[in-house]
Amino acid sequence: MGKIAFLFAGQGAQYSGMGKDLYENIDEVKELYDRFEGLRAGTIDQCFDSDEETLKKTENTQPCMFATDYACAVALESRGIHADETAGFSLGEIAADAYAGMLSEDDAFELVCNRAEAMGECNVKYPGTMVAVLRADNDKLKALCEECRVYPVNYNCPGQVSVAGKIHRIEKFKEKTKEEGIRCVQLAVSGSFHTPYMSEASDRLAETLKSMEVNEPDITVYSNYTSRPYPDNPDEICELISRQVSNSVKWEKTLRRMYENGCDTFIECGPGTTLSGFVKKTLKGADVEVYNVSDIESLDKVCEALSVYA
Repeated sequence: MGKIAFLFAGQGAQYSGMGKDLYENIDEVKELYDRFEGLRAGTIDQCFDSDEETLKKTENTQPCMFATDYACAVALESRGIHADETAGFSLGEIAADAYAGMLSEDDAFELVCNRAEAMGECNVKYPGTMVAVLRADNDKLKALCEECRVYPVNYNCPGQVSVAGKIHRIEKFKEKTKEEGIRCVQLAVSGSFHTPYMSEASDRLAETLKSMEVNEPDITVYSNYTSRPYPDNPDEICELISRQVSNSVKWEKTLRRMYENGCDTFIECGPGTTLSGFVKKTLKGADVEVYNVSDIESLDKVCEALSVYA
């Protein structure tokens, strides 16, 4: 067995009830959620009992997703399963940063709350949305994006790129892709994330990080912005964290680099199985194991599967 990698889920996979049975059954998880509730009242209720529209708002989604992502890692740790390397998709990168010790858990949660608020404000100023484009020729996709003045932002896996932009421009883009026989899937997000429209949020994150203690990582953690491991220098770390919100997520390259660096067991932490699917498509044919943890049942399955290596 090679290295274990924890992958932290991003915005869009949220659902009401996420993390609830982990909270009810694992003391360490309960302590974590209760602590975050003290920092931001309403987090537990939004995670466990919220309606879809409330949870879909960026200001709510990001703190709730962060809490649940991190709770899944805490649940794994409570069972003796630890990561050698880590990465997170978009919002999930902050959870990876905290897991790697670059930020304290409380500071990371505060940063996410600021990130969500700042990105929400940007979206009010520049209303936008995102779609996933499937099996499109890269040159054709680039030309369509330029024609419609939208941005290819998340390079998820072979054959899937997320595109973001202002709402009316995305609607035009969807019409154009349909004419070209290209399939688009609307994403459950409320903004044009990872585009220049988020530059003000990027500046605010940089300012927030100045008041926080930033440490060199305890384990290898990968940057969305570069698809490479974070450096040890705190100033460089802060720059990568803050610039991430207004630049593309290079996820496919990240997964390939993790595999090249010896990771062969990938565990998605958080709601859904989106990242698990990206691993399977990106590393198709490679000798890797892919799991996800979002509740007690999936946690038990991972523990059972990995017990042979204990």
